[in-house]
Amino acid sequence: MDFLPLFILALVQGITEFLPISSSGHLVLVPIFAGWPDQGPAIDVAVHVGTLLAVMVYFRADLWRLIRGGLSVLGGKWHTPDAKLALYIIVGTIPAVIAGFVLHELAVMEAMRSMLIIGWTTLGFGVVLWAADKWGAQITTVEAKGWSAVIGIGLAQCVALIPGTSRSGITMTAARAYGIDRQDAARFSMLLSIPTIAGAGLLVLLDVIEAGDPVLTQSALISGGLAALTALGAIALLMNWLARQTFTIFAVYRVLLGGGLLLYYYTH
Repeated sequence: MDFLPLFILALVQGITEFLPISSSGHLVLVPIFAGWPDQGPAIDVAVHVGTLLAVMVYFRADLWRLIRGGLSVLGGKWHTPDAKLALYIIVGTIPAVIAGFVLHELAVMEAMRSMLIIGWTTLGFGVVLWAADKWGAQITTVEAKGWSAVIGIGLAQCVALIPGTSRSGITMTAARAYGIDRQDAARFSMLLSIPTIAGAGLLVLLDVIEAGDPVLTQSALISGGLAALTALGAIALLMNWLARQTFTIFAVYRVLLGGGLLLYYYTH
């Protein structure tokens, strides 16, 4: 791909991945409105891996907790705070892995990359985000809430396989519905992204290596690096925003974008 499409896609992914507005939906829409050919799954996953690097850098202290916790679990120590956090991430990831495998086997993923679906999911889940944030209490953390919240958030993440839903959006929505405060909802959502994105990235990396296409490899590296830098800034801005503000601005953006997409779809 040319540099400009790669730059735009990486910028869009970096900004939208951890904001509750659906990065996958935006990645589908960019080539549609720009008149570019679809970038394909390899570039999609490359920019996702870039944002994975960003979240690992920003939450490096929590990442070390996850590593220590995983080692504790392997050593038979299940009840330390770090071990519980590691188990929460593992259990919260399992439903999405199963749902993703089923959808992949049914070969329906590509069929869902449509403006109509993205329009409705962007709008609908924007309203749900606003409602959960408005009426959800700000009283607890994921660790304090425990397994009920972890399982609920993990199940909600399955819905994010539908483009336009937003993985971060639906997990933050579920967390807010459980009364988890905004910053911790965002933090847990981002930690939950680590195994999900890493797994998808590994599969596509193997495909890229097997293809042996130097141009595709270079494009993937460039877009992934740009997405990492952009995402790091977006994460910092989001966490600072949620220390003082609500999710309303993101819900309004989703409703306007979803409504605009549906208007465009039904009038063209």
